[in-house]
Amino acid sequence: MSGKIGVAIHGAGWVAGEHLNAYMADPHCEVVAICSRKEESARRAAAACGATDATIYTDYERLLEDDRVQLLSICTPNDRHVTEGVAAAQAGKHFIMEKPMCLDVDGVYALRDAVRAAGVKTVVGFVLHWCPSLINAKKLVEAGAVGNIYYAESDYWHGVDDWYSGWEWSITREQGGSSFLFGGCHAVDAIRWLTGLDIVEVAAYAGGWDKRYEYPATSVGIVKYSNGAIGKISSSVDIISPYQFNIDILGDQGTIRDNKFWSRTLQPAASNWSVTPAIMPDSGDVEHHPFEGEINHMVDCILNNVESDVNIEDAVNTHEACLAFDMSAEQGGVPVKLPLKA
Repeated sequence: MSGKIGVAIHGAGWVAGEHLNAYMADPHCEVVAICSRKEESARRAAAACGATDATIYTDYERLLEDDRVQLLSICTPNDRHVTEGVAAAQAGKHFIMEKPMCLDVDGVYALRDAVRAAGVKTVVGFVLHWCPSLINAKKLVEAGAVGNIYYAESDYWHGVDDWYSGWEWSITREQGGSSFLFGGCHAVDAIRWLTGLDIVEVAAYAGGWDKRYEYPATSVGIVKYSNGAIGKISSSVDIISPYQFNIDILGDQGTIRDNKFWSRTLQPAASNWSVTPAIMPDSGDVEHHPFEGEINHMVDCILNNVESDVNIEDAVNTHEACLAFDMSAEQGGVPVKLPLKA
């Protein structure tokens, strides 16, 4: 591919600004368009990142008709992701989809099938794949530090309140979905990525104290993985504490706890935990998140014609697990097997 990749943003809210900053920093990209239902929001986003020559759209269909746009970031409210993702695929646009990619089972497969048919490159916005601490944990697992995994858990604890710009829509079932879909999907994706295991069965309960949410703000599930291992994944968006993201991976040769590890194979003479200093996933602020890594990864996939390991296809199991947690909790903890749809 010669020349720069023409990129666009659809949706001009909080997270969109970080996508724009990352695109502007990538020498292979040119921001050619910004789309928002509110023209002033799109112009404000363009000015903030310095994309002053970008075309401003308020109509998504017109954006998709722009032949300059090869790569698109979809940063709109959750309930619009499926329709807009399918349309982007059908228009032949590569796209990054902010999480969650959907709010129901039909949406999971509508997106997957549209992307398969179009053959476009995709990335779902699980930006923790580029968090240094989690990268280290992934490398330790791959190096055999823990051996055969028999237990793995993760927690997404993020006390969200009306300071969040998307508060009004995110607390609703129609647009926010559930605790796991709103934020806890990060924990589901992270533990799947770190272990290399899919989730095949869940059983969950839900609760929480903040009744402003239309869904239970705290949810916890027991999971069974594809290798027979078990574990636990939780999501709380009403926790009263600083942001917390926990990872625990137990194997027959060692254990990983966040940025600490103990390994018979790599450090057989160790007398205590080994601690690896690294940037941790310890903030919900999008300015803390490694969007440049995500954007650079997507650009590399396009330039080298390779598939991402965090694409729509891979995210099917993550989203099915989130939906299964919600189904199980609504039925009082009844186990739910995956996949949800043959």
